[in-house]
Amino acid sequence: MFSWQYGAMEINQEQWNSVCMDRRRYAAGYTGNSFNSDAADSEYQRDRARIIHSASFRRLQSKTQIFSIGDSDFYRTRLTHSLEVAQIGSGICEQLRQRYLDNAEYSAWIPSLSLIEAVCLGHDLGHPPFGHGGEVALNTVMHAHGGFEGNGQTMRIIGRLGEYSPEHGLDLTRRTMLGLLKYPVLHREVAHYELEAAGTSSNIDYARPPKCLHDDEAEILDWVLEPFTAEDRSRFRTVKAVTGRHSKALFKGFDTSIMELADDIAYGVHDLEDALALELITERQWKSLVMAQVEAMPDSPLCREADFYHNKLFSGSDRDRKHAISKLVHYLVSNIRISEQPEFAAPLLRLQAEMQHEARQLLDILKKFVLEEVIRRPQVQALEFKGQQMVVRLFATLRENPQRLLPSAYLNQLHASPQPQRVICDYLASMTDVYATRLYHRLFSPDIGSVFDRL
Repeated sequence: MFSWQYGAMEINQEQWNSVCMDRRRYAAGYTGNSFNSDAADSEYQRDRARIIHSASFRRLQSKTQIFSIGDSDFYRTRLTHSLEVAQIGSGICEQLRQRYLDNAEYSAWIPSLSLIEAVCLGHDLGHPPFGHGGEVALNTVMHAHGGFEGNGQTMRIIGRLGEYSPEHGLDLTRRTMLGLLKYPVLHREVAHYELEAAGTSSNIDYARPPKCLHDDEAEILDWVLEPFTAEDRSRFRTVKAVTGRHSKALFKGFDTSIMELADDIAYGVHDLEDALALELITERQWKSLVMAQVEAMPDSPLCREADFYHNKLFSGSDRDRKHAISKLVHYLVSNIRISEQPEFAAPLLRLQAEMQHEARQLLDILKKFVLEEVIRRPQVQALEFKGQQMVVRLFATLRENPQRLLPSAYLNQLHASPQPQRVICDYLASMTDVYATRLYHRLFSPDIGSVFDRL
């Protein structure tokens, strides 16, 4: 039986499991003794169920992944992306479980199927309408009021806004919340804006948010990290200063490292699949921007089986394309190992999932290719720009006319809140692309809108 530190006390594996299963409503006086080892996963099953049945999760079906909602009913949304991240995350855990059968400590901390699925399914709950463009738009109006960032909003939903608890949101277990905590730092600790660039209202790139939690979520962060020693907490919240730019968080938890690898694979490979299906990528681009780099990676499957991947990806057949994409995902997942950050005492901070060097190189090439040739192309950027302008204008209008335009529930919160901007931000962040577009047209298009129209 292993033992680790819990604050100033030393506790064993079973006691650590109980700490991991704490929920915020039990924070005072709850010891977790009602759970036994056979029931441990049931709490993570409950977390997964709460995420799946939450309004925030359902709204992901109408939020942008890369391509605008309405371009087609085939391409990925935030919801289908989250489902794929969960499937990849569970595959990573199963691969690690098999790889480390003889390592008792590693095996003890590899997350269960229910736990990793809860973390992966919940990782995008806080994304606003219009993808990362909407995120920048909301931070434009919130950077002086504690900031806005997608993962920060995820933690706000699970810790405050979700519907399963009056005060504690979805009220998930501590370990699930730790897994969803991608950046254990607050906005005020890492933000650095070039505000002199804020001269024109149409260009809001200056307001790209740091990777962080909102300042309002300091209490949630403290609760999630409470079990760790003071030394581990302090080190985990270390930031790296970057000259002239936002500082960066340096560390993440073990479960988070698995989720982020699954997210990267889904982004680099499955979003590539969408771009191929939409014929946004040509064979010439593929050869010059991907294969030219892969030639220097002899053990990469794209190098070893170049003709197979080229023929399958560009055959025009969904079946052939899926065959190649599935093989690529399998290669990336099978090249993930567990490494250690020896400066931490707690296993949930010390252990990390890490992709082997050449596989990581390949994934980074694919991610950059999707970013440069798909996301940054003018047609996609035009849609993102339009969404940003809608969000900024909606925020200003709702802030100036709350009595007339805010739903009653949000209006009551606004009157009671010391942060009225945050209430309006929560309202806008919760909107789907479709809802935000309809509200915009109702308010600003003269020939659209009726008292009988439902948003």
